[in-house]
Amino acid sequence: MKKQEELKELSDKDLKERLEAETVALAQLKINHTITPLDDSGSIREKRRNIARIHTELRARELKNKQ
Repeated sequence: MKKQEELKELSDKDLKERLEAETVALAQLKINHTITPLDDSGSIREKRRNIARIHTELRARELKNKQ
């Protein structure tokens, strides 16, 4: 299943919880990467993109509710 489709199926509460979890995970990855470089530094980019996808879905729902 595509990531965007997966996000559309989640409730607003679940999206906000996932956003919080992804943000914390990204911060932890950055700290770990600073101390000792990660083998897969692409995981930082993936976390950033996941956060952006969640923000996009939340904003789309916000705009849809206003109409």
